[in-house]
Amino acid sequence: MSTFIQLHLLTSYPPSNLNRDDLGRPKTAIMGGKTRLRVSSQSMKRAWRTSDQFEAALAGHIGIRTKKMGVELYKKLLEKGVAENKAKDFAKEMLSFWGAMENADKDKPFKELESSQLVHFNQAEYNSLLALADRIASEGKLDKEDLKRLVEKRHDVDISMFGRMLTGKEVVKVTDDPEAAVQVAHAITVHDVAVEDDYFTAVDDLNSGEDDLGAAHIGETEFGAGLFYLYICINRDLLEENLGNKALANKALEALIEAAAKVSPTGKQNSFASRAYSSYIMAEKGEQQPRSLSVAFLKPVRGEDVLGKAIAEIETKRENMDNVYGKCADAIRIMNAETGEGSLDAIKTFVTE
Repeated sequence: MSTFIQLHLLTSYPPSNLNRDDLGRPKTAIMGGKTRLRVSSQSMKRAWRTSDQFEAALAGHIGIRTKKMGVELYKKLLEKGVAENKAKDFAKEMLSFWGAMENADKDKPFKELESSQLVHFNQAEYNSLLALADRIASEGKLDKEDLKRLVEKRHDVDISMFGRMLTGKEVVKVTDDPEAAVQVAHAITVHDVAVEDDYFTAVDDLNSGEDDLGAAHIGETEFGAGLFYLYICINRDLLEENLGNKALANKALEALIEAAAKVSPTGKQNSFASRAYSSYIMAEKGEQQPRSLSVAFLKPVRGEDVLGKAIAEIETKRENMDNVYGKCADAIRIMNAETGEGSLDAIKTFVTE
């Protein structure tokens, strides 16, 4: 049986637009028949894996996700004196191993060297590709066996946690694409919301007002505010298997918890400064089948003390689940910034011990 770590977080964001839809409005979802604000899991995972917390804790173990690896290789080959056409051919052949060049746009400068999909490279793969470009420049040839040798069997932390998608016909023969060890739900508000409009103007500093008293710019943006519930499920054994290193798995778990509790999605931060720490974290650990506690908020929380009521609802729901199903986890730890109970360090110790 696998050991599962489940995290339940409550985080309150002031007026903000953390994660926009195609019209620039905050993303929403209908739950319990009511409209809720929503932040996608993709948005949060991107913010976490590119955060200072992740970089400081896991330097050298974070992958690079890009469509521009072919451009990097091309520039590297040019620097080493390879002719332009040859450099392009070598770069495309190196990237075709990942099956990423099949639909490249050949009508735009450099576009033919950009992959048709984002490719998530391990740090070791990225460095090995650049080193291979040096060899190609000195030897004037590319051996496909060299490409097979550089594909790493080990996986970096973000790839081990969140997975990667490789569709190359060759590369899948020599590497095992890891199953994501971390599942992240979309965060939703525990209460219903109304997305509001902010009408704003900007003034021209050099406009004396003699000829034109109007604003230089008029705009409108949408925002919302709310207390979000976030659920994260971690397969501890799978994470350790993907990384092949227990100590690194523990560092990764600590970095993930730190980021989930402290790092806000980056949308419209300059406009709203909507940075927030989680007010409540419940961590569960055990071999039981995981389950979200989002059902605690199927009925929207209402009233003035939304945080206090949300905490009561989630703890009551956990107890009731235990009553009807039996223990849903072997152990539990709580951090409550409202009451000063517990600590983030205690949560990290609990998860990694």
